[in-house]
Amino acid sequence: MRILVTEDDEVLRTLMLRSLVDAGHRVDLAASIEEGRNRWQLHPYDAVLLDLNLPYSSTGHSAMGNGLALLREARARGDRTPVLVLTARDRTEERIAGLDAGADDYLGKPFDLDEVEARLRALVRRARSTDDRVDVGQLTLDRQARRFFLASQPWDLPAREFEVLWELMTPPGRVVSKRELSGKLSESDGALGDNALEAFISRLRKKMGTSGVAIRTLRGLGYVLEEAR
Repeated sequence: MRILVTEDDEVLRTLMLRSLVDAGHRVDLAASIEEGRNRWQLHPYDAVLLDLNLPYSSTGHSAMGNGLALLREARARGDRTPVLVLTARDRTEERIAGLDAGADDYLGKPFDLDEVEARLRALVRRARSTDDRVDVGQLTLDRQARRFFLASQPWDLPAREFEVLWELMTPPGRVVSKRELSGKLSESDGALGDNALEAFISRLRKKMGTSGVAIRTLRGLGYVLEEAR
């Protein structure tokens, strides 16, 4: 998954980064409303970890609770990315305010890092309405184990090819645009070009061979993974 973490506490931000990266996720960081807004609008994310106590910019401080404004902006523009709100304040009225603003789940500090990762997985599964196991032809994705299987045998892929196939299989049959795939694969400081993306697609097609699965190009729309005809 590609995850945006908004947190102004540098120590906690670093701990969450290490924990999520160790779990196999791609992570972008933001320490302020300004940074969070810019990253969230630039890249599509699978989930967002949102701290309610964010300053407007990394160079100054502001009143508590500005994270809610960032969440409301995203929901107002139709962005339905799953959001897990993190806050040191856990009074009932504040939990209600976060949920009313569009949060999908709420976790008070201090928290266990493994629980954060588990809740993120649950939110993304719920948002995609898919099971942990997805089968197409002879290709299987075990989402819980983060493993692919081809003809019932473990199939290990380079990181970028893994991410491309993951997106195409969640769920299979969904048209995934080049922009969406590039956004998921790009680093925070640069976009992945069409030629590089097409190279990953080409390598995957060759490796699939006679698996009964095909990646079809829909001109002007993107790619779709489906059973070969």
